[in-house]
Amino acid sequence: MSADVGLRPVVRHRPTIAVVDLAAVRHNASVLRPPSAELIAIVKADAYGHGAVPIARAATRAGASRLGVALVEEGMELRAAGLGVPILTLTEFPPGSEGEAHRAGLTPTRYTAEALARLVAAAEGRRVGAQVKVDTGMHRVGVPWERAAEFVAEVVGSGVVLEGVWTHLANAEDPEDPFTDLQLERFSGVLDQLRGAGVSPGLVHAANSAGRLSRTDAWFDAVRVGVALYGVSPGPGVDAATRGLGLRPALSLRSAVSFVKRLAAGEAVSYGLTYRLERAATVGTVPVGYADGYPRALSNRGDALIGGRRRRVIGSVSMDQLLVDCGDDAVAVGDEVVLLGRQGGEEITAAELAERAGTIPYEIVCRVGVRVPREYVGA
Repeated sequence: MSADVGLRPVVRHRPTIAVVDLAAVRHNASVLRPPSAELIAIVKADAYGHGAVPIARAATRAGASRLGVALVEEGMELRAAGLGVPILTLTEFPPGSEGEAHRAGLTPTRYTAEALARLVAAAEGRRVGAQVKVDTGMHRVGVPWERAAEFVAEVVGSGVVLEGVWTHLANAEDPEDPFTDLQLERFSGVLDQLRGAGVSPGLVHAANSAGRLSRTDAWFDAVRVGVALYGVSPGPGVDAATRGLGLRPALSLRSAVSFVKRLAAGEAVSYGLTYRLERAATVGTVPVGYADGYPRALSNRGDALIGGRRRRVIGSVSMDQLLVDCGDDAVAVGDEVVLLGRQGGEEITAAELAERAGTIPYEIVCRVGVRVPREYVGA
């Protein structure tokens, strides 16, 4: 294993580690890039918990021509690490950050007149570009599709170069939902208006990971791939497509047994004594807790892999530790524990953990805490 890929040194005193497979990321990027469209690798939120800089390097080496971030700070981190490809910020620059963002060469997204005015003022007469986000029905951010053409005219009239027009799909992970059809119809209508007015929209993109997997008509000039880049399916409706492309999970969460005890039948464990043994059992302590991102909701519900077998996580997951019922098996301090990933012929996926914890796979990988060192393999 090597840590000489990112900017942060790996310091290990406890055995808990997140292992990131860069070869898997490169593979995923190469198969996710459509034959006739660009790949925008979304590396916001520290690349969904995988490490923004090493992931950005791996993705661009495998064919991603652009990167996408949520925050100006995220884009600046990539620039400081020497990433020179175009970096799109997916929301408007916060007031006061425009100058720094310009100097870092970040591509702004615009959808309000106020942010457009700040962009022009910060440019101080220099020619700058921007992309326009169109709200076709998700209603988070974006200029409403009904007045998108009007807003684009304002952008062009202000002297800002229109570098792209894009939208975001609300439920593409459900291929049967007709709302995606409606969104694409609205978006295509905006594009027709622009072209009818003699305005080139620049780079056109709509597909997120789910759209890339389920809707070839949403690919346009580029696809924005986030969670699929990390080998995680966006939802059950596109699981088959995820398997069909052979996407490989990049992240595993591993630790080791730190303490072993034999408990009699009837003994209860951890905070609240929520789990009581029905028979005598060997119980292992693992130095991983909710402060590391392992969901407390998996108390008495999650599984861990030890010795190639599934073991139930018992009792309340605490801040720094959890307990595992190992039955009558011989388990020793130092034995490897896999909480996310593969051991032998068994695998625990982000989708499995998400289903048991009542959340989504995105949250499972994103929440692996900063105090868990990342180690990179496959560099």
